[in-house]
Amino acid sequence: MLHDETLHYLDNAATTRVDPAVADAIRAAMTDLWANPSALYTPGLQAQQALGKARAQVAKTLGCTTGEVYFTACGSESNNLALRGAAVARRGWGRKILCSGYEHPSAALPVEQLGKEGFEVDFVPPGPDGRIDVAAMADRVDKGTCLVTCMQVNNETGAVADVETLARLTKERNPRTAVHVDGVQAWLRVPAALAGVDSFTVSGHKVHAPKGIGALYLRKGYHIEPPYLGGGQEKGIRPGTENVPYAAGLGEAARIMAANSRERKARVAALNARLRQGVTALPEVTVNSPDDAVPEILNISLNVIRSETMLHFLEQRRVYVSSGSACSKGAASHTLAAMGLSARAIDTALRISLCGDNTEQDIDELLNGLSDGLAKLARLR
Repeated sequence: MLHDETLHYLDNAATTRVDPAVADAIRAAMTDLWANPSALYTPGLQAQQALGKARAQVAKTLGCTTGEVYFTACGSESNNLALRGAAVARRGWGRKILCSGYEHPSAALPVEQLGKEGFEVDFVPPGPDGRIDVAAMADRVDKGTCLVTCMQVNNETGAVADVETLARLTKERNPRTAVHVDGVQAWLRVPAALAGVDSFTVSGHKVHAPKGIGALYLRKGYHIEPPYLGGGQEKGIRPGTENVPYAAGLGEAARIMAANSRERKARVAALNARLRQGVTALPEVTVNSPDDAVPEILNISLNVIRSETMLHFLEQRRVYVSSGSACSKGAASHTLAAMGLSARAIDTALRISLCGDNTEQDIDELLNGLSDGLAKLARLR
């Protein structure tokens, strides 16, 4: 797709570069499908048909029907829609919300806000290995639990939660409880987990589509209270004239990623193995991601050099990683804190995230940079 041998981009959990084929699909839609998809004349019908095609492409990757896919502006909007919509719709009989303790801010902050509005919020922390004990989480469900939310793949460590088991156990304890899953980092990387799940979030810019487009799965027959009012687009769930070109781009990205799934997964797994072997050979470096994390994400702690210092050192070599979630803008990782890591481990943490475009050269340049940095940079005392 895209590769610059002098640039080593290893921050794909923050965003991915747009696939040229996706950009072509967007450009074609911008010029050819310019009409409002709600219009009752032929150009409007053509735009509506393009939306339907994109919706079907996304639905195919999730294993759901097209009528269960709603286009949004991003994963954050999808999470907000699902969480607030579910809680408000159920507050007449339930005020308790269960939330995993390592959610993305677009899930954690709406839940915290609901807590300020009278809901009882119970954050369930991950274990020291970064995994969520879904059975223990489900054990906290009671007759007043209106909502349970847990991300399928953690955006900082790559830890995978068994959200289908969580959904099953939750429904066994209270069939009325809504179950939401943030699938942004999971989508097209691990199998979609919708069994027993009521809502599921995906985002375009994590899968080589542009920023500014996402989607929300809502199970057929499932009810939320939409926070927006408008013209009734997306069946009233997300009113506002649809972004047809970006929806087309999202559909094309979903199609390409699904078509290349086997080859891409094998490639990324091999790169992850090379990366893990390399970082574990570095003195004082520890791995924070569990062994069964998705291969796209590896979180490490340098333990002797601050993250920011190493990031700038690597940047001089055109090697790009992050110190955690891009949305935190450098703030200390709440995920690593929830895992019980020390302040030093958190302050020296790096997140390395891969995609199918990465190469062995990218990994080797990173490992060489880390080795040189550990030898040359000022160490913490």
